Amino acid sequence: MNKVGFDPQKYIEEQSKYILERVNNYDKLYLEFGGKLIGDMHAKRVLPGFDQDAKIKLLHKLKDQTEIIICVFAGDIERNKIRGDYGITYDMDIMRQIDELAEYELSVNSVVITRFNGQPATKIFINKLEQRGIKVYTHGVIEGYPVNVDKIVSDEGFGMNTFIPTTKPIVVVTGPGAGSGKLATCLTQLYHESRQGREAGYSKFETFPVWNVPLKHPLNIAYEAATVDLKDVNMIDSFHFDHYGEIAINYNRDIETFPIIKRTIERITGRECEFNSPTDMGVNRVGFGIIDDEVVKEASKQEIIRRYFASECDYKKGLIDLETLNRAQIIMEEVSLKPEDRPAVTPAREYAERLKAENAANPDFTPAVMSLELADGSIISGKSSDLMEATASAILNAIKSLANIGDDILLLSPNILEPIQNLKANELSGRLMGLNANEILIALSISAVTNPVAQLAYSKLTALKGTQAHSTVMLNKDDEQVLRSLGIEFTCEPEFSSKNLFYM
Repeated sequence: MNKVGFDPQKYIEEQSKYILERVNNYDKLYLEFGGKLIGDMHAKRVLPGFDQDAKIKLLHKLKDQTEIIICVFAGDIERNKIRGDYGITYDMDIMRQIDELAEYELSVNSVVITRFNGQPATKIFINKLEQRGIKVYTHGVIEGYPVNVDKIVSDEGFGMNTFIPTTKPIVVVTGPGAGSGKLATCLTQLYHESRQGREAGYSKFETFPVWNVPLKHPLNIAYEAATVDLKDVNMIDSFHFDHYGEIAINYNRDIETFPIIKRTIERITGRECEFNSPTDMGVNRVGFGIIDDEVVKEASKQEIIRRYFASECDYKKGLIDLETLNRAQIIMEEVSLKPEDRPAVTPAREYAERLKAENAANPDFTPAVMSLELADGSIISGKSSDLMEATASAILNAIKSLANIGDDILLLSPNILEPIQNLKANELSGRLMGLNANEILIALSISAVTNPVAQLAYSKLTALKGTQAHSTVMLNKDDEQVLRSLGIEFTCEPEFSSKNLFYM
């Protein structure tokens, strides 16, 4: 049974109270949201008990006072940047967010394309949004941002960016990831509000790093592992310590830019900034929701390992450089972790080694194995075959185990599988390939209509949510998406499933 280390209700109460206190100080509060507004899977993994949609539920409580601006960097649209937790591009993630915000009765004011310079793919994206009735604004590159305060706080700086009219006292500024231009958008709005005689404020809704847990706590180190490509490093907030004599944790970018941001806000508003530190600037009460520190530590360590495997695979795919991979390795050593500390890793590797020995005559053979750790700690494995891929095999074996169905009982009739495989081989690809997880699950759902045993196994799919899996090869996007849909957390060895460049 999964242990709980976090109280989400206490967190929502604390966070909403502090947001409302900030709002009372201004005519309007621009609230920059760090991290994911919807579906914060990282927080859910490192804080067992955390509601992945806690932030959106908090805003739903404040829906009558809140509207939302979504920012995205044009360069991220242009290079089809992927949101890792969902395996979708940033442009698709924005559309997903707009739909989900509507379900929570939250008003999306507009989408802002930041650092826009006429990029072709971004123009297409803007057209898609506008055709669906979404307001879109574009902000250009400000020369000297954020260092040249004289330039950026002028008509040639923030003044060049279009003002976005808003009507509610809380304006949440969010984006699909880091570097989306959220801060610049907030400061642009403050600039125009001030010029129009209104008193607006800025704060940052923070989750990680957690300012009131130790610097080297695994929870904060897991944040470094999650942002290894951004080269974020947690630090003691020297400004906070100097002013209050209190140790608080923040990260390098916020600490380094705080003097500039403070000076910029003072130049915009014409008054002394009320923040004495970057920690002051944030609204971060997540640390007060921790109810079992040991559970959080263990979950955070597992996340560090998961992020390490992700970095290894990204390096193998050419998505990150060697410096980033080395940083991920250093973080592992900092917490005295090794890959084998993830329970599903060793069984998968050992099974793959046995298969490799059995096929020693074939030097090109790459054993594909997935091992899945169930909630009770038992390990179930599956391998690739001519009939199905390892992910599909592992899922079927796992639900059979959960349903106490013997290994000798077939869940899927050859009468169902063979036509699917023949269609895939003869009509679609011209190659004989094992069925993937999605195809096997479709076949299982069909079988469940007439086969009570298949129906029993099918009913156990929901029990896979929160389980842990490890693959000895990198997975294709289809299998990754199935695992995400089932709620299975997975890692992979940095090995391609074959020597083929196209058929993987």
